[in-house]
Amino acid sequence: MPDDNLIIRFWGVRGSYPVPGPRTVRIGGNTACVEIQAGQHTLILDAGTGIINLGAELMRRSRAMGSPVTATILFSHMHNDHTQGFPFFDPAYVGASTLHILGPKVFESDLEETLSHAMLPPSFPVALEDLPSLKILRNVNETDIVLIGPRPADVQVLNIYHNEIDPSPDLVRVRTYHSYAHPKSGVNVYSISWRGKTVVYATDTEGYVQSDQRLVKFAKDADVLIHDAQYRIEDYTNPSKPKQGWGHSTPEMAMAVAQASNAKQLVLFHHEPTYADDTITAIEENARKTFPNTSAAYEGLEIVI
Repeated sequence: MPDDNLIIRFWGVRGSYPVPGPRTVRIGGNTACVEIQAGQHTLILDAGTGIINLGAELMRRSRAMGSPVTATILFSHMHNDHTQGFPFFDPAYVGASTLHILGPKVFESDLEETLSHAMLPPSFPVALEDLPSLKILRNVNETDIVLIGPRPADVQVLNIYHNEIDPSPDLVRVRTYHSYAHPKSGVNVYSISWRGKTVVYATDTEGYVQSDQRLVKFAKDADVLIHDAQYRIEDYTNPSKPKQGWGHSTPEMAMAVAQASNAKQLVLFHHEPTYADDTITAIEENARKTFPNTSAAYEGLEIVI
């Protein structure tokens, strides 16, 4: 019987830019990257600098198991803090690796063109097309459902209105909600489901009055909701430098979505880079007074559902 556990691992939890140093030792200083392991399937959410350490770990697992790396990478959007680690992702430099790379269309540019800009000479010495791994790139939107399995390399992108969708619970299912609450072209929020368990990844989104009701519906009954919580309320509303409209949430906004969607667990994510470890710990403790099953994401956090 295959292992039924769905495992979430956090490799990068900061927003905006990486912050190494003594103030970020416990929480971590790498930018956004989350791994989801569903049986034999590996999904990677965003490619901030956290993906560099994940890439080294995937290569270690590959050598131990004697099989090449196969992974599905889901970009929420193409801002620098979510792409800056990809040029240093070790499996991309191995010819035996297979990488399915999915993400939103940015204005008139497709995903391949946008990702290529992160590795565009002379800014970087290796171009995307020069990487020897097998890379399959595709845009995804709200009318698509991604099905992964039964083998890790089996990835289908189907239109929910025009295709029959295989109901097997053994397939990993990825649904998309595109939020426009982040400049300039919005952000993809992802729901990943497998064998009756669901994780929702909602980074780089900003709360609305009475919450984003489309997001609430999209995250309904999620086992784990990973939600942007970059700014303390006092910083978000600071009259000298307000953060409203910057495309990021407060912990209160994240908790409101978790409560309204009946999520079982909330993980605060995309931490403000100027916040030291103690500040984020205090944010977590305060949030638990309202939503007890809340955790502040940190590098090395592993959640098993």
